[in-house]
Amino acid sequence: MTMASHTYYPIPFNRSAVIGRELDYITEALKIGQIAGDQSFTQRCQRLLEEVLEVPKALLTTSCTHALELAALLLDLQPGDQVIVPSFTFVSTVNAFVLRGALPVFTDIRQDTLNMDEAQLERLLTPRTKAIVPVHYAGVGCEMDVIMGVASRYGIAVVEDNAHGLFGSYRGRKLGTFGNFSAQSFHETKNFTCGEGGALLLNDPRYIERAEILREKGTNRSRFFRGQVDKYSWVDIGSSYVMSDVLAAFLYGQLEVWQQIQDKRRCIWQYYDRHLGAWARERGIRRPVIPPDCDQAYHMYYLLLPNQEQRTLLIEHLKKRGILSVFHYLPLHLSEMGRKFGGKPGACPVTEDVSDRLLRLPFYNTLSESQQEQVVAALFEF
Repeated sequence: MTMASHTYYPIPFNRSAVIGRELDYITEALKIGQIAGDQSFTQRCQRLLEEVLEVPKALLTTSCTHALELAALLLDLQPGDQVIVPSFTFVSTVNAFVLRGALPVFTDIRQDTLNMDEAQLERLLTPRTKAIVPVHYAGVGCEMDVIMGVASRYGIAVVEDNAHGLFGSYRGRKLGTFGNFSAQSFHETKNFTCGEGGALLLNDPRYIERAEILREKGTNRSRFFRGQVDKYSWVDIGSSYVMSDVLAAFLYGQLEVWQQIQDKRRCIWQYYDRHLGAWARERGIRRPVIPPDCDQAYHMYYLLLPNQEQRTLLIEHLKKRGILSVFHYLPLHLSEMGRKFGGKPGACPVTEDVSDRLLRLPFYNTLSESQQEQVVAALFEF
C-alpha cells in the first residue's frame, strides 16, 4: 500500500508522464469515434502483448483486480475451495478469489527476493486447493520451475499476479507466461500506465472463448463481431471488464515504446544500486536481491532498514528535504479480514518482519539523474 499524500514534494514517489504518442492516439480515437471498449486501440495493445510475450491471447481489462476476478471466474471456484497466496501482496490478489467464496491460505515469503516461499507450498496443500497465486514482487520472478512442478503434480491451477513484472523474465521466459493465466496492471504507479487498467493473459487456449464471454457481461458479443453468430445473447455469468478505447489509446502510446521505458527504468535502478552500496552496507541496510536467473522488470527500488523505527526516521528525514518515500504492503494475514480467515501473529514471520522495515524510493519514468543525485545525497546525510 502507498501512503496517500496531498502535500507537494519536489521529488514525489511517483509521477505519471506522457512518454510517446499517447495524446495523439487519444485524439485519433476521438476523431474516428471509437471511445468504447474493444476497438482499434484495444486490439493494437492486445496484439502487441501477444506478439512480444508469445501468448495465445491477451484481453485488456479495466484493472489488474478485474483480470484476477476473471481468472477466478474461469476456474469455477466454489465456496470452500482454497487458494494459496502470499501474505505480502496487495489485497486484490486475495479479494478476487474470496469474492467467489474461496478461502485464502496465506504463505510466507522468501528472505531474499520477498517472493512466495515455494518451499512451503506442499505442506499447505489440501484436497480443496484449487489454485496457487505467485506474485512477482518488484518485477523479480518467483521460482516458477518449482511452483509449476508442484501445480502439475497435484493438478492445481496457477494464476500469476504479474502486476509488477511485465517484460521481466525468469530463466529466459517472460513473466506472466507460466501459469494458466496471468494478470497485468497498468495503474498509474506501474512501468506502463493508462491511469487505471489491466490485462488478462491466457496461456491455455482452452479458456479463451469463455474468457471473452465473461469479460463481455456473459454474452457472446465477441463471436458476433467476428461473424461467427448472427446475434449475441446472454450465455454465461460475467461482468463489464472491458477497458475504454480512450484509455487503450493512451496505453498503446506507452506500450509501443516499451523498450525505451524499460531502458530508462534500468538506468534509474542501476544508479540507485551503484551509489547506495557502500552506504547501505555500513548501516546494515539491505538492497534488493536479484537472482542470476532473473531478468527483472525494474519496477521499484526498495531498502530494508534495520528496524521500523529507523524506517520512520528515514521517511521523515527525506520528507524534510522534499522527497517522498513510502512503505509497502501490510501483512494480509494480520488484517481485519485476514484474521477472519485464520490469520494470526507469527504465521508468516518473514512477511511480518519485512513489512515493518521496507521503504521504497522515488521511481518513475521521468525521474532525472539530478533528482536521483538529490535523493542519494539526502540518504547520505541520514
